[in-house]
Amino acid sequence: MLDIDWNMIFQSRQLLLTGMWLTLQVTVVAILAGLGFGVVLAAMSVVRVPLLNWLAKMYVSLFRSIPLVMLLLWFFLIVPQVLKAVLNISPSVDIRLISAMVAFSLLEAAFFCEIIRAGIQSLPAGQFNAAKALGMNWAQSMRLIILPQAFRKMLPITLTQCIVIFQDTSLVYVIALGDFFSRAKSVGERDGTLIQMLLFAGLTYWVICSVATILVKLVQKKSEI
Repeated sequence: MLDIDWNMIFQSRQLLLTGMWLTLQVTVVAILAGLGFGVVLAAMSVVRVPLLNWLAKMYVSLFRSIPLVMLLLWFFLIVPQVLKAVLNISPSVDIRLISAMVAFSLLEAAFFCEIIRAGIQSLPAGQFNAAKALGMNWAQSMRLIILPQAFRKMLPITLTQCIVIFQDTSLVYVIALGDFFSRAKSVGERDGTLIQMLLFAGLTYWVICSVATILVKLVQKKSEI
């Protein structure tokens, strides 16, 4: 670590910060879109409609079985072509970022679905019966009674999954997207300090994830009170 040229890193700070901003964009979109779609899939998986149960199960099974790198490459090749054809976007427009966000969002929806489903099913049956006794329909009971309690139970593991998403965003380098890892690598190759820059990138990810992990533990302790 003492061999890292911190002056060179400081001089390249704008490039690295741009990469970190892209990493955070992909992370935030994947979390928000994945959570939103994951709630829908989880609701489909617990409602007493066999067809919806089957559709949710097939979706989760499909996306959890595909390696993320392969999924990114598929969407890198497919999504830009579809969007350009449907929206009549010029071929010169770079929409790799959108394709990466779509791939991450759809993948994370499958993982969040399982987390949310487990949270819902961990609640005692009395909660469902109580909502029914109050005259609530299924949608109202899920929105007002079940999901708020389920989210509290699954908050620590949800936050942990968010950390995993942040780490996984480094895989966008396979579609030549300039995230933090890619920028650090390019700076190292440019200045002949590749090993040092990879060490710096690893240190940065470790610091961010360690701080986030501490916050998750604090949230978990608070939720247990």
